[in-house]
Amino acid sequence: MLDLLAALAWYWGQPRIEALKAVIFPSEVALHQYRDRYLQTLAQEGFLPNQQGIWVQSAQQLLVNHQGDRPLAAASVTKIATSLAVLDKYPFDYQFLTRIGTTGTLQNGVLRGDLVLIGGNDPLFVWEEAIAIGNALNRLGIRQVQGNLVIVPPFVMNFYPEPQTAAALFKLALDHRRWTPEIQTAYEQHLKGQPRPQVSMTGETRFQSTIPASVTLRLEHRSLPLGEIVRQMNIYSNNEIAETLAEMAGGAATVAQVAARKANVPPSEIQLINGSGLGEENRISPRAACGMLLALQEMLAQKNHSLADVLPMAGRDRGTVEYRQLPTATLVKTGSLWNVSALVGVLPTAKYGTVCFALLNGGDNLEGFRRAQDRYVQHLSQTLQATQRLGAEFHRQAPAPRFGDPQRIQLLKAQ
Repeated sequence: MLDLLAALAWYWGQPRIEALKAVIFPSEVALHQYRDRYLQTLAQEGFLPNQQGIWVQSAQQLLVNHQGDRPLAAASVTKIATSLAVLDKYPFDYQFLTRIGTTGTLQNGVLRGDLVLIGGNDPLFVWEEAIAIGNALNRLGIRQVQGNLVIVPPFVMNFYPEPQTAAALFKLALDHRRWTPEIQTAYEQHLKGQPRPQVSMTGETRFQSTIPASVTLRLEHRSLPLGEIVRQMNIYSNNEIAETLAEMAGGAATVAQVAARKANVPPSEIQLINGSGLGEENRISPRAACGMLLALQEMLAQKNHSLADVLPMAGRDRGTVEYRQLPTATLVKTGSLWNVSALVGVLPTAKYGTVCFALLNGGDNLEGFRRAQDRYVQHLSQTLQATQRLGAEFHRQAPAPRFGDPQRIQLLKAQ
C-alpha cells in the first residue's frame, strides 16, 4: 500500500500523499521519520549516512531500511553467525570432556606419581570448574601429588590458551591455601557452601601430545552444555570462546556459508575472517544480521529451546547489556570496535509481534552511537506498542546450569 501511494504521488502531490499516509499508517510513518532524523543527526555530527545501516522487520514485513543489503563492519555481531553455525552442527546439550588420571600409587592421601589432565578443549573451563575437580580429587583421597602435573592438550583455563599459564592457574585453584582474591570471589559467587579443595603439588608441569600408557583414569569432568557456553559468549562477547566455537563449526568461511544459507541472503552479505568479529574485515549487512537472528530463533524452537537461552536480555543479564538503556526483555547482541558500534536484537511489540532490528554504525563515536541506538530501540518499542505478552523466544527453556556443579563430574576409580 505504501508503494502504491508513492506511485500516486506524481498525480496528487507529495504533501497530500504524506498527509494521507500519516492518517492510514501512523506507526510506519513515525518509524520512517525517526530513521531520517536519526541519520540526519549523525550526519550533523560528521558521520555520513553511507557509514550507517538500519533494518527493522517483523516476521512478515519490512518496516525500516537504510542500506539494508550493504555489508558493513559488524564487530561482535559476528558471534550471531558463530552461534548459528555451531548450534546447527552440534546438539544444544553437547558437552566437552576433560579427564583426570594418575600414575604411580596412592597411599594415605599422597599420590606418588603424576597427576594427568587430558584436555577436551572446553572453552569455558574457569575457576569454578577447576575447584570442583579439586574437591573430586579430595573425594578420591588425593591431597598431595609428589609427581608432576602432566597435561595432554588441548586445555584452556580462564580463556588462557597459553599452556604454562593455563597449567599454573589450574594448580592454583586446586589448593585453597593459595587462592587469590579473584578465586575467592568466584567461590563465594557460585560455590559457597561446598568444600574448599586442598591438593598440593610438588613436581613440575609437563606437556605431551599422547596420554601416558600407565595412566589410571580417575574422573571425567563434563563442561556446561554448549547452549549455555554460547549464551555466556554472547553475554560477555568473549572472543576466545567465539574462536573455539567457530573452529568447531568448520572455520570462518564455513560459518559465513552456513549463516548466509540459514539467513536466506546472498553470500556476499556475510563476509567473515574469524568467528569473533575482531577486525573490520568481518562485514555483515543489516538484513543478514536480522536474517541470522530469526533463523537462530527458528532453529532453537525446533529443538525446544529459545533465543533467551543463548542471548543476553535487557533487565536480566549483566555483561554487555548491563548499562544499556534498552526496553526490558529485549534480546540483543552488541558489537564494538574502536570505530564500529552495532546492535542487533528482537523486542516484543503488540502491533507486530516479535520485531527484529539491526543498527550498524561506522565512525569514531562509540559511546554516542550506543546512546543513539538505545534511543532508537526505545522509539521502536513505544511506536509499535510494547507488550507484556512475550513470545516463546523471550522465555528461557533450558534450566540455568551452575558453574562448578559437582554433578557434572563422574568419579571413575577411587583406589
